[in-house]
Amino acid sequence: MRTIILLSISNIFMTVAWYGHLKYKDSPLGKVIVISWLIAFAEYCFQVPANRWGHSQFTAAQLKTIQEVITLVIFSIFSVLYLKEEFRWNYLVGFGFMILAVFFIFKKW
Repeated sequence: MRTIILLSISNIFMTVAWYGHLKYKDSPLGKVIVISWLIAFAEYCFQVPANRWGHSQFTAAQLKTIQEVITLVIFSIFSVLYLKEEFRWNYLVGFGFMILAVFFIFKKW
């Protein structure tokens, strides 16, 4: 659970770093890049321990899969609430296929 919590926190920071500036299109690009890098540093402070500790119970492929699912959930919430973008049915279907990948990654064959 610690890994998933840390990955979730890191992903919130990364989503803000990558997409938060989209509401501020008039801000100079250099300024946006520097601020995004500072936010991304905070993301790494959670991501690195999450992967280090998580690798004791998950494979690297499983860690990446967990991170991608968390990314989809956080990004979906962020895009609707912060960017005020519509969440469309085809996004849900596409994300559903990605979630299906989780089954194949974690299934013991």
